[in-house]
Amino acid sequence: MSTPRPVTVRVPAKVNVQLAVGAARPDGFHDLANVFLAVSLYDEVTATPAAELTVTCEGPDADKVPLDRTNLAARAAELLAARHGISPDVHLHIAKDIPVAGGMAGGSADGAGALLACDALWGLGSTRDELLEICAELGSDVPFSLVGGAALGTGRGEKLTALPVGGTFHWVFALADGGLSTPTVFGEFDRLAEGVGIPEPTASPDLLDALRTGDTAALAGTLANDLQAAALSLRPSLAATLAAGTEAGALAALVSGSGPTTAFLVKDAEAGRAVAAALTASGTCRAARVATSPALGATALPT
Repeated sequence: MSTPRPVTVRVPAKVNVQLAVGAARPDGFHDLANVFLAVSLYDEVTATPAAELTVTCEGPDADKVPLDRTNLAARAAELLAARHGISPDVHLHIAKDIPVAGGMAGGSADGAGALLACDALWGLGSTRDELLEICAELGSDVPFSLVGGAALGTGRGEKLTALPVGGTFHWVFALADGGLSTPTVFGEFDRLAEGVGIPEPTASPDLLDALRTGDTAALAGTLANDLQAAALSLRPSLAATLAAGTEAGALAALVSGSGPTTAFLVKDAEAGRAVAAALTASGTCRAARVATSPALGATALPT
């Protein structure tokens, strides 16, 4: 029997164009209305037959990526193998280009990529629903990393409804030094919200309409992130980055997810290059990246 060929899956980063956060639930999670857009920054996960489960990583900030069983790619392989009663004998190699611990779901992307790659490598033929079920078990952002495009995430973000997008949106992402822990940011959100009535999270009809029509100016007026105040409380220096991008001509600026990456919506590719150059020159971030959305979800690449 011949050895299966390696399988490589490309998987996108995300930006939250709206992140509405409800009060903490008894289980510690928060109900969300989370409008995801996949963007054209990608990790690639390659699954190769091996004697045991191992993980390697290359690329920017690869030294910050755990290579043990806490890595979501490794956990994805374990969960998929356990479901089918097989051993998770695979080498997973992550070619990293999504910022690490940057609020762009890089770890979640790797989990989704590994799941799809291992399913193909092992010839399991899992249905999309079966893969999404495992994704939800892995984490709140992992299901969206699998499907990509645009979607509204409810519950803790894992229950997805696909959203129509009527055009291409252009972004600049400013990368900060160091990361921010998502649980820590949610904890700060809870601290700041003590004694304050928090409404049920709902998606903005105006924002959904802006996505549907592809209206960049309208989308700029509706971007919102309920975690931004918490991220800024923990990392006040992000305010200078947001200001630098806005002064350089961005139509809107916000913290991406739980941060510390900041996202800038721009008019077009030319404006994106100008804003990225200004952000880099401002000294308020370590790098700036341009991208477009929506982008495809996890996709197996030709061998």
